Amino acid sequence: MYLLRSSWFPVLLGLIILVVICSEVCSKQASQVSTLHSTFNIVTEEWQAPDTNAIPSSEEGDLIRYGRELIAYTSKYLGPKGIVAQISNGMNCQNCHIDGGSKHFANPFSAVASTYPKYRHRSGKMESVEFRINECMERSLNGKKLDSLSNEMIAMKAYFEWLGKGVPKDVRPRGTGIEELPFLSRAADVDKGKIIYASKCLRCHGENGQGVLIPGSIEYLYPPLWGNNSYNIGAGMFRLTQLAGFIKNNMPFDSTQLGYKLTNEDAWDVAAFVNSQPRPQKIFSYDWPSIAGKPIDYPYGPYIDSFSEMQHKYGPFAPIKKAKK
Repeated sequence: MYLLRSSWFPVLLGLIILVVICSEVCSKQASQVSTLHSTFNIVTEEWQAPDTNAIPSSEEGDLIRYGRELIAYTSKYLGPKGIVAQISNGMNCQNCHIDGGSKHFANPFSAVASTYPKYRHRSGKMESVEFRINECMERSLNGKKLDSLSNEMIAMKAYFEWLGKGVPKDVRPRGTGIEELPFLSRAADVDKGKIIYASKCLRCHGENGQGVLIPGSIEYLYPPLWGNNSYNIGAGMFRLTQLAGFIKNNMPFDSTQLGYKLTNEDAWDVAAFVNSQPRPQKIFSYDWPSIAGKPIDYPYGPYIDSFSEMQHKYGPFAPIKKAKK
């Protein structure tokens, strides 16, 4: 009997250890899954971007300054005639992330350091900062990926970390991203948007949405809104809620001087007009691995609901949102 017990003791001990390990692994995995789908805390305090004059005079500071340069003057370094690489369409990152990503409700980088890596439904996985930067390179700049170990990638990441250095982990300050506008009770109107574009936008972005280059330069003073040199159909701005919210808070670019701001209705309609125009067709086969995760304004099926692609593109969105709940 003693020999029998002795022979089983190592096995029993092994089983106990295995159970403990499995329990810890399962607990960790459950925690990770919970974290993936948790929401970030949004604070009401206004985020203020740090003063660029406070960037240290050091090797680290030089990297931060270079990162900011890459955001502000992307075309100079990475555009069609870029001095580092020729991998993008000629737009600058700050065309969509205004003032180097420091302006509220203009896609600021205030929460990059505090929230990444994070799970995103579009890719269906945890995304690193490097992955997210390359998503913008391929979509908004209709270009190619940067080497994740390149000096340019490291510099941009250093700039984001510097911008968000005062933001606590898992916090999204007020003004992060783009403002969510109230839905219209109707579909956004392309024809009305065309009239608004001609009145308020054409003088900067051109009759054919081609933008305006700085005289004698390869960089845009005002970016193209459609056509071969604009963002492709995989970009976030091709979603109407995103473009309308961006337009409402940031366009016309000189609205402060003019004392004129677009109404919510204007913003929806002009966004519809801009996104109705031709632009690069670039398909990302890994997008939305779970169709249930598609946003209500994603304009390509299949969907879990019965609403048409047209309604998903232009609205009205309230019925889609109600059905999704």
